[in-house]
Amino acid sequence: MIDGFTLSLKGRALRLLSAREYSRAELVKKLTPFETSPGELAKALDELQAKDFINEQRVVDSVLHRRSAKLGAARIKQELQSKGLDAGAVLEAVDVLKSTEVERAREVWRKKFGNAPENASERGKQMRFLMSRGFGSEAIRKVISGVFEEFDD
Repeated sequence: MIDGFTLSLKGRALRLLSAREYSRAELVKKLTPFETSPGELAKALDELQAKDFINEQRVVDSVLHRRSAKLGAARIKQELQSKGLDAGAVLEAVDVLKSTEVERAREVWRKKFGNAPENASERGKQMRFLMSRGFGSEAIRKVISGVFEEFDD
């Protein structure tokens, strides 16, 4: 409520969408408490979707743009799924991410550690860190074993 004025569901949705991209499922979750009559929210969201204010592909692109430099495919897949996006769009995005997984993992490793692990304990710590960021075991193995080759030269 702003100075005696209550925002409509469409107004609330537009306010949310002005800050970042939201999927329809996220908007339903956030706006359901404000629905006054059954079907009102669905109608408002249908109108916004028809005008392309709600666009799942933009949500996917936004997440990939914001998160791919720091996270692996597994974490991003989980984040996209939690937004209630189409399974096909999620799988397509994950396939794109997997092609750059090793390079992205190497860059995250370089920013965090920068030096080859000196012992097995340190190696485990570095591997667990990359795993917690959602990088796959194959990419982690390539990054960590590649580090030893770089520093041996």
